[in-house]
Amino acid sequence: MQLSEQEQVRREKRKQLQQKGINPYPADLFPVDTLTSEAKLNFEEGKKVIMAGRLMSRRIQGKASFAELQDSEGRIQVYFNRDEICPGDDKEKYNDVYKKLLDIGDFIGIEGTLFMTQVGEKTVMVEDFTLLSKALRPLPLPKVDSEGKEHDAFNDPELRYRQRYADLVVNQHVKDVFLKRTKLFNAMRTFFNERGYFEVETPVLQPLPGGAAARPFVTHHNSLDIPLYMRIANELYLKRLIVGGFDGVYEFSKNFRNEGMDRTHNPEFTAMEIYVAYKDYNWMMDFCEQLLEYCATQVNGTSEVTFGKHTVDFKAPYPRVTMADAIKEHTGFDILGKTEAEIRQAALEMDIEVDDSMGKGKLIDEIFGEKCEPHFIQPTFITDYPKEMSPLCKEHRDNPELTERFELMVCGKEIANAYSELNDPVDQRERFEAQLKLADRGDDEATQFIDYDFLRALEYGMPPTSGMGIGMDRLVMFLTNNASIQEVLFFPQMKPERRVQVDLNDEEKLVFELLKKAERIPLGELKEQSELSNKKWDKSIKTLTKHKLAKVEKTEDGLFVELQ
Repeated sequence: MQLSEQEQVRREKRKQLQQKGINPYPADLFPVDTLTSEAKLNFEEGKKVIMAGRLMSRRIQGKASFAELQDSEGRIQVYFNRDEICPGDDKEKYNDVYKKLLDIGDFIGIEGTLFMTQVGEKTVMVEDFTLLSKALRPLPLPKVDSEGKEHDAFNDPELRYRQRYADLVVNQHVKDVFLKRTKLFNAMRTFFNERGYFEVETPVLQPLPGGAAARPFVTHHNSLDIPLYMRIANELYLKRLIVGGFDGVYEFSKNFRNEGMDRTHNPEFTAMEIYVAYKDYNWMMDFCEQLLEYCATQVNGTSEVTFGKHTVDFKAPYPRVTMADAIKEHTGFDILGKTEAEIRQAALEMDIEVDDSMGKGKLIDEIFGEKCEPHFIQPTFITDYPKEMSPLCKEHRDNPELTERFELMVCGKEIANAYSELNDPVDQRERFEAQLKLADRGDDEATQFIDYDFLRALEYGMPPTSGMGIGMDRLVMFLTNNASIQEVLFFPQMKPERRVQVDLNDEEKLVFELLKKAERIPLGELKEQSELSNKKWDKSIKTLTKHKLAKVEKTEDGLFVELQ
């Protein structure tokens, strides 16, 4: 393994610490009694404190030094004075251990007293310190020039997602996103629990992938010698519990879908589903808007949020628009009473791409997605979906072509989906069979399995029920103003990291990282970005091309370097 110069130096310091009898990774409990936020909020001159955290900056001035300590709550200034730490003749702990063998990123514990500096900075006077963990890799901290401008910030998305641990340390705003995520889950639980609904857990490994139309991940159970499917939805299990006598159940479920990845989809995601007996989709719309207004306020202190260029207000009530009316308003075409052939022809005339596998419901969904969704910025309920689009939903009480279903749209995206649940076992069986015929035609979003045990449960009788699912990751995106789902997941799924099989020095690594960001770039521009001397540049680019990590290509527009 090729180590950078800094990594080599830190390993040497680790060895020197051990030679001095100092364990760089002690097992002892360190008795922290004060966090940085508490020390600042309840500041008391002369108060004794015991704190721990990362050393994040240092300004050493001979026998004194100011530094910053960062813990889970923030940062505080700390003051190291040689004579305070080493009151006797032996000054080794300050002169050698602190000044020479500690580094930025090391975890230390301190004991000291609070005081206010002459410029009004709340500070800890360190009386003693303990090394708790030696960092062998330097943190990707930004550099600050003489004018106070930051350079080399750790803001490359791919690096940040792969190294979320480093991202959380150096980018405080990232941690704030995940604190809000937890606030959202806690707020939603409180809202449900206060109304008497019961949180449950259902299987992640399932014998059939039901409750949604999606491609599942498949695994194998060795003892039973059967295939099992990672959960794509938990709907059918929650309905079984309603059959079993619960009036209201909900679950925050990890779901897995073996489909594409983009800025709004991750193969592993979190959904919340809730089912309440003796309710319908009209009641659930009222419930949904009250829930989201409450959650937005609990997370951000207001029902208004900023998302991109839009200000979105989650304050209830929300407009309610039927799907037929939305399509008619934005296209002039009325889907009600039309045959599949008529809807297909209308879609073609709207320049919407269609194929023979698409049934009536899929065609309508494509029209709505292309022509209507982008117009709904403020929270809006789209209601009364065609029956072909909703195999688990109850037929509309006034129009047999439709179902009692709504989706909540925000900024052109769906964040909630709800039904008056289908509880007629005969009708449900016929819907499942119709979905199988669509799957046979090649519709990859049609249900390809019939869950006969679920049909058996319905035959025991399920009361009138309304159910709703909310995409939690997407809701977090809206509440934290993040356009990418990767920003709201601690560890989003990534392509396999490209492992450099050759040992590169610091300059070669620098050029390679710059090239990875651009993939293809004019040679002169890459050299300029690297800020290397001619000699170091020549050596670096020759090493990368020699090992087939980069390729230099001559074109009419000049020399270009591209990633191989």
